Amino acid sequence: MLFFTKGYEESALDVGKDAIFRADNSDIVLVRDIEFFSMCEHHILAFMGKVHIAYIPEGQVLGLSKLARIAEVFVRRLQIQERLTQQIAQAVDDLLHPQGVAVVMESVHTCMVMRGIQKTSSMAITSYRMGVFKRDKECEERFMFLLNLRQQFLE
Repeated sequence: MLFFTKGYEESALDVGKDAIFRADNSDIVLVRDIEFFSMCEHHILAFMGKVHIAYIPEGQVLGLSKLARIAEVFVRRLQIQERLTQQIAQAVDDLLHPQGVAVVMESVHTCMVMRGIQKTSSMAITSYRMGVFKRDKECEERFMFLLNLRQQFLE
């Protein structure tokens, strides 16, 4: 349990503060398919899946691996997926002050698979958008295009 909850001892600021770089990039930066495992605060059962984190820089970027490390800070706490999605987005926003942040999480909850309804193929998808991703439909569409890009090549 200490490993599964080690995120309480960490902060996203500490994880990312030394990996911020000046950059003139003003288009979407996306790290997709970051695997995660977390523990549901309601049932103390695992949920796992992938998180996709995007932002549009405002003069600075973050080392790409730090996005996965920021997610790790929050997944290693007792969680609900809805709050987890928002916490990751807020941490990126607090660290970089970008034009916008978007986070999508897709996961399987063992509380739905092992007990209760026992639906093994159910997937929960949550999203949280800030800044231009929330205000600008074109930004949101570009983000969704990038998320689905791999799928288009597989078909």
